[in-house]
Amino acid sequence: MKIACLPGDGIGPEIMAEALRVLDALGLPVEVAHGDVGGIAYRRHGHPLPPETLALAKDADALLFGAVGDPECDNLERHLRPEQAILGLRQALGLFANLRPAKMFAGLEHLSALRPEVAGAIDLLILRELNGDVYFGEKAIRTLDDGRRQGFDLMSYAEDEVRRIAHAAFRAAQGRQGRLTSVDKANVLETSQLWRDVMIEVAAEYPDVALTHMYVDNAAMQLVRNPGQFDVIVTGNLFGDILSDQASMCVGSIGLLASAALGARQTEHGTPGLFEPIHGSAPDIAGQGKANPLAMILSLAMLLRHALGQEAAAARVEAAVAATLADGIMGADLGGSAGTREIGDAVLARL
Repeated sequence: MKIACLPGDGIGPEIMAEALRVLDALGLPVEVAHGDVGGIAYRRHGHPLPPETLALAKDADALLFGAVGDPECDNLERHLRPEQAILGLRQALGLFANLRPAKMFAGLEHLSALRPEVAGAIDLLILRELNGDVYFGEKAIRTLDDGRRQGFDLMSYAEDEVRRIAHAAFRAAQGRQGRLTSVDKANVLETSQLWRDVMIEVAAEYPDVALTHMYVDNAAMQLVRNPGQFDVIVTGNLFGDILSDQASMCVGSIGLLASAALGARQTEHGTPGLFEPIHGSAPDIAGQGKANPLAMILSLAMLLRHALGQEAAAARVEAAVAATLADGIMGADLGGSAGTREIGDAVLARL
């Protein structure tokens, strides 16, 4: 099993170091290779995603990604900016399914805008399709015959695009509680009707997963009314963009949120992909030892589960993170005073 480790910019190297300490403590038969990405790659190689890094990524079973973003690179041509690296990796590796878990850890309910008893039940996973929908359809602003301007964006999905995200979602549900909610707007949109039809077709291949359907407006309401009812949610690019951010804020802390981008390729271990925290490079605190590494460590847990098939190791890491938080060891983003290394030490002590 081979992991490509791409620390990137800002706090990326600091939090990556803690995740790799956890990985080493697990004693798994993995090979770790390192590459440059983002602003640091531009300074060293002249491009945010140099050929050697891309080759490393293609050869790996999974990518553990820190963060990209550097204010000193903001004036570069767009294709040379650090953020283009992650877009390039998604495209080159065919990563189409974004996995965003949202879980409320015990003792942190006060961080949510929801009532503690409601927030405490949050433990869900949202799968957002990444490569289709209105973001990639035909779009323009045109002038009508009467002189009015009109903007339009084409929403569309081909059945194979829906089918591949459906399989990813059903597999994810198999690894959790076996419940999948497909979110659409089939009462209004033909695109959503096709989405729903294909989801039902694919469900026949996963008899151990219970599939339900929900309109997106109701799903948004239910996420704040009763988020504990959800296990896995799968939806299109536009709806997923909105609902995943909503779920993140229901939890109340961006410093604990991991994510993954998966493709269709399968290995003997699992589904290769890119695993990263969602909080960004935080250049204002880089190098100060203040960064919270827990989202990075939880991204490692996702990598272990989905890409390497190491469910027991993933659960062990998640339990250690939960125990660390339960014991009050937190960074400044959670109202605590622990530094990056101290938090990493705490997780290691609880593995």
